[in-house]
Amino acid sequence: MDSPLQLGNENLSEEIKRQVPGPFTQFQRNFIQTVTLLGKLPTRVLHCKKPHAAVALLRIDQEAMKSLTADDEEDFLLSKVDLRRQQISQTVEEVQKVIHQLTTEISCQDSRFQAVPYRDTYNGNIKVLAPGHFLITVPVRGLAGYREAKEQRWRYYSLKGSQLSCPLRAPEGLQQWLQVEQFMKNMWQWHEADVNIEGDVVPAKVLQVFRKLVEKAITACHLSGKVSLLTSSSGVWVAVETSVCPVEIELAPTVEIPSAWPKKAQWPRCMKHWPSPQRVECVKSFGFNLLARSNYHWQLSFSQAEQVLLQQLDEDGGCRRQCFWALRQLTEDVWCPGGRPAITAHHLQMVLFWTCEKYPHLKDWQDFKSAFPRLVRKLHKCVSQRFLKHYFVPKSNLLQSANASELDSLGQKLAFFLKNPQISVP
Repeated sequence: MDSPLQLGNENLSEEIKRQVPGPFTQFQRNFIQTVTLLGKLPTRVLHCKKPHAAVALLRIDQEAMKSLTADDEEDFLLSKVDLRRQQISQTVEEVQKVIHQLTTEISCQDSRFQAVPYRDTYNGNIKVLAPGHFLITVPVRGLAGYREAKEQRWRYYSLKGSQLSCPLRAPEGLQQWLQVEQFMKNMWQWHEADVNIEGDVVPAKVLQVFRKLVEKAITACHLSGKVSLLTSSSGVWVAVETSVCPVEIELAPTVEIPSAWPKKAQWPRCMKHWPSPQRVECVKSFGFNLLARSNYHWQLSFSQAEQVLLQQLDEDGGCRRQCFWALRQLTEDVWCPGGRPAITAHHLQMVLFWTCEKYPHLKDWQDFKSAFPRLVRKLHKCVSQRFLKHYFVPKSNLLQSANASELDSLGQKLAFFLKNPQISVP
């Protein structure tokens, strides 16, 4: 006598494989994975008391295979989200141990660089842009008491110190110059020629020094089998092997500027109802950072402020974060996969913030099934126009340097999803 049907476990999957001859279609594979993860079957199939009967129905009745409800699809997607978050947490745990060890050694060799702290909870120095792509900020020491530059001047120097006939391009968007004199307290080492030209702390020269320190630290910490220094035209990149997946990491020396807000960030905007004035003050109190990621200009970053805004999204009981994690899951797994994708978690975060500002009320975020497509539509619009404004500095287009062919491909997938919003497994 056949045993009762076991829902959502290995028995059902094995029974399906045994009972059904021939190769499965992609749709059938997706369905089986959905059933296994959810522990659910369509209503018509649930009436079958024997595994082989359920399998036969699934094989011949396409309508039964398509009868997972919208609620089932939502549960499935959010189950995948939970699994992804667990995997990311494991990867972050392994990565931060390695980076803490490396940067501790670097700090011993050059006091201008601090060790990236090891934390049991959220680590604000680690930004997961994609499952295999991290940005880690390495704080510098000896630059404190920041103030905005009072006057602008032209720069005519090259990275080698020679004079140019034409001035360097002025900073745009999220970029700015950085002078040692902008800090009321500064270590004498920041005046040294290895990082300074005509009073400017030059990102490319900082990166040059830092790259050599990273290379030495990998050897000194005996991490050559686990960490490798990558060749890059800009920035300092390392590859780290983890138990989950290999990760490519950009290490960015960072000037942390707490309790200050840059003039470029004209936020909040007038006549906007999200976030509240109290929340705005809280977010701005975390200040901003300046990252060394290019040759002459430092890049503004608001990672701490963005994280605070993200963490406090749903104090009214809405589903904004849930929608964000679902959007991230589908983007990373289905729509724009890859090691260094054109659309990262940071882009999706900007999409979320702009959408929250446009739809500030709880009533717009009480139902996942109506709220989630709203985020997808906003992403589709940005990708199609190749234009995504930074939430705090709207004059900066975050898609300006993105791969055009990747954006076109993503736009087509998003358009298809909006016409036929079904969730599938890659």
